[in-house]
Amino acid sequence: MSEAKNFLGLTVIPIAVLFGIVATTASRRLRDLAFFFFIVLVVITQHLDVNFVSREWYRGTTRGFEFSSVDILSLSVLFSSLLRPHPGQPRWYWPPSFGFILVYFLYCCFSVATSDPQLFGLFELSKILRGMVVFLAAALYVRTERELRILIAALAIAVCWQGLDALYQRYHDGAYRVEGLIGDPNSLSMYLCMCCPVLVAAVTADLPKPLKWLASVAMLLGAIGVILSISRTGVATLLFVMLGATLACMSLQFTAKKAIVSFVVVCVALGILGKAWHTIESRYQAASLDEEYNGKGQGRGYYLRLARAIAQDRFFGVGLNNWSYWVSNEYGPQQGWRFVPYIGTEHWPSDVVPPGRNLDAAQAAPAHNLGALVVGELGLPGLFLFTLLWVRWFQMGASFLLPRLSDPMRRLGIGFFFACWGIWLQSLTEWVYRQTAIFFTFHVILGALASLYWLKREEKRAPATEHWEEEEDALALENDPTLAAHRT
Repeated sequence: MSEAKNFLGLTVIPIAVLFGIVATTASRRLRDLAFFFFIVLVVITQHLDVNFVSREWYRGTTRGFEFSSVDILSLSVLFSSLLRPHPGQPRWYWPPSFGFILVYFLYCCFSVATSDPQLFGLFELSKILRGMVVFLAAALYVRTERELRILIAALAIAVCWQGLDALYQRYHDGAYRVEGLIGDPNSLSMYLCMCCPVLVAAVTADLPKPLKWLASVAMLLGAIGVILSISRTGVATLLFVMLGATLACMSLQFTAKKAIVSFVVVCVALGILGKAWHTIESRYQAASLDEEYNGKGQGRGYYLRLARAIAQDRFFGVGLNNWSYWVSNEYGPQQGWRFVPYIGTEHWPSDVVPPGRNLDAAQAAPAHNLGALVVGELGLPGLFLFTLLWVRWFQMGASFLLPRLSDPMRRLGIGFFFACWGIWLQSLTEWVYRQTAIFFTFHVILGALASLYWLKREEKRAPATEHWEEEEDALALENDPTLAAHRT
């Protein structure tokens, strides 16, 4: 069945990509729809993809050469934006931070080329390349407020979909920790912590009222989804990014309308929190911070100790996406964790935990800390480049904090800034930044941020250029007074 699916994918995908590019180049409305549905459907991308050379048994962050229907949409948007740009806009510009992304990608290529095994690294490398396509597609598509509105509408609908599904799972299915459409409680929490601050910025921007109401409903459902996921880091992260985005976006002028809206929002939030408090409290009491990081079990400290051991042994790490392989086969047993080892890249290892071994699973999971995972796989140079990339994103977002303008082309930059914080903070205890739905949505946000940053920078340059041209004209008139008569 899988071979037939792969063959069908290889046959249909090139035709679908070509048709998508032609259609979205011919019609800008179809391009808008492609961008809109990319953002909405990416939350269920795991149900829309074909996985070539699949290694589903591997406990890495990517388990095959994935290609999804949403990739067809992103490629269509990218190439149609290049072939037929918006009127008055350049066909191509260099999106801010893309140089850092490219350097990081090239370093990952070096890591895969010099590591063993290489297959798992190639899986992850293909996802990074797909993320670059998404980033460029968003950066070249979002040029005006019109495209920004489409992005907000799509993001709000995707969040509403996740929130409603979370409510259904909790109160109809009786799930203790809801997974949403994305398929994992911590992934759901990270996705919503990334999206909610963008919705806060949309609500406070000069946008049409229907869109602001949609963003408000989505923001509420997103907060509910995080609470019902019972993610300890997620709840704390959501409070931080929502409060930060609100303070950065709200004007300092007091009005009765603002007071009423704030009161209603606080009451609803407290009601939801009170309803789910018993499950949140039990989750927080399950393990203390000291037990998580200093205990003998497989808590967060366990991953940090493994990362330290790998960094001391291998300056360049074990290779992209090779954490599970080398921790299961070498570094885990060195630390006293006797995992069932992998047998190369072609054979399915036993997934049965032998008696007497205190393990969560037969093979090691990815590090539940993005920094530890990067150090273990890419070494200290990889962590340095990855940190530079994030610093650049934070710097781009922070440039929109002042002055406080309600113009959507400025205000949404603040939302994107706190979206970066949402991802970064929860990545302190999770690896799911690399999960396809989150990875792609984040790169849409980053692409839009790059576009807004570039447009803002171009606006600053424009007055200087106009002034220079005026001075040049004045000098020409001074040297040749007859030009004035000709112009008259």
